[in-house]
Amino acid sequence: MIAKVLITLIALLHIYFLVLEMFLWDKPSGMKAFGHNLEKAKLTKVLAQNQGLYNGFLAAGLIWSLFAPEAYATALANFFLGCVLVAGIYGGITASKKIIYIQALPALIALIVVDVFWG
Repeated sequence: MIAKVLITLIALLHIYFLVLEMFLWDKPSGMKAFGHNLEKAKLTKVLAQNQGLYNGFLAAGLIWSLFAPEAYATALANFFLGCVLVAGIYGGITASKKIIYIQALPALIALIVVDVFWG
């Protein structure tokens, strides 16, 4: 149960990222969340939308793991949480260290919980 709650929370977080990056990037809430101005937002909007789409794919995979047959659920959860972890580490190294705490650390915790309690 704990593993499924963590997976759900991480999936919801990535849906939130999708909305921020695809639809709110150049709106006040998106600019505030990412600390940029309107000029920068307009220049990078297409890139952000692409990034948001990938976050949506991560969320979809995590949600899939929640409803997949038991024989595949753990493998799916591990794969998509691993993707989130790698993306979070890379983002933490290249963009902002806080991404490690917002994205990578929750994924790592969820991976451990999945393998201990669900796998």
